[in-house]
Amino acid sequence: MIKVGIIGATGYAGGELVRILTAHKDAEIVWYGSRSYIEEKYAKVYQNMFQIVDDVCMDDNMEELAEKVDVIFTATPQGLCASLVNDDILSKVKVIDLSADFRIKDVAVYEKWYGITHQSPQYIGEAVYGLCELNREDVKKARLVANPGCYTTCSILTAYPLIKEGLIDADTLIIDAKSGTSGAGRGAKVPNLYCEVNENIKAYGVASHRHTPEIEEQLGYAAGRKITLNFTPHLVPMNRGILVTAYATLLPGKGADGSLSLPDYGQIKAAYDKYYRDEKFVRVLEKGVCPETKWVEGSNYVDINFVIDERTGRIIMMGALDNLVKGAAGAAVQNMNLMFGLPEHEGLELVPMFP
Repeated sequence: MIKVGIIGATGYAGGELVRILTAHKDAEIVWYGSRSYIEEKYAKVYQNMFQIVDDVCMDDNMEELAEKVDVIFTATPQGLCASLVNDDILSKVKVIDLSADFRIKDVAVYEKWYGITHQSPQYIGEAVYGLCELNREDVKKARLVANPGCYTTCSILTAYPLIKEGLIDADTLIIDAKSGTSGAGRGAKVPNLYCEVNENIKAYGVASHRHTPEIEEQLGYAAGRKITLNFTPHLVPMNRGILVTAYATLLPGKGADGSLSLPDYGQIKAAYDKYYRDEKFVRVLEKGVCPETKWVEGSNYVDINFVIDERTGRIIMMGALDNLVKGAAGAAVQNMNLMFGLPEHEGLELVPMFP
């Protein structure tokens, strides 16, 4: 039985970790960390856990926690995990960080986009970017995993095969993304109040959202070079879900007769199938079916599809996921399973909720 500690267990991502791990047959949560609710019963914070979780909330003492558990999840604001982790802790326990502290390999880029000084840059090189579909073998050997962002998971998986196969011009990539309000966290913020969000949709972080360099870095690995793209997120009045609609120019390739032509549906579909045919949690939909957030709600699935616009020579790629599951806690549990040699899907065979 894997003993689990969660720092930040009372945030939305932390709460989702609790929901998933409570039903995980090989894991036991022994530490519900929360600075805001120390010594309060967890089920009082999340009443849905009444008579399911009887424990009280603890603090965020990672040193003490490392003596009691096998893995620590840090579902915390940027900067906290980097300020707590050290050699002694990493020699005793595996750490899966749901913040951005170890996602970006260039510390200067991290500090520019997040506006804080990195407290432990010595671990950035070691940390494995925990997008299992791309880095599965590295995750298995890791002691520190940087869990991907929610927007980034959806954006990267939607475009990755076509960039990797050279079917689109990565520098023409435009990503338009919409997220439910849980993506902004549980803290009280005026822009996220019901009257501000209901019956409304708004762009935010335009040309400045912090997930931009993360997407560029990971898709840059696929392209084999540095890329620059446009990413614009939007807030929509729903609890959960992310829908990404991405646009890029198709690149011509040589046909059997040596002539240049743009890739057709079969070639694009073959690229997606090459990378995702055996991926349990990535579903490439049938032709003409556009992903919807409702089809993945409460699950660890990502639904993906595409439409070729022959008139413009561009392709529209679409992806949908639940930002709290595959975009956060579900991916973190997927990483934990790999790190401890368990079946990757253990505890994650969550059927999407509908309606």
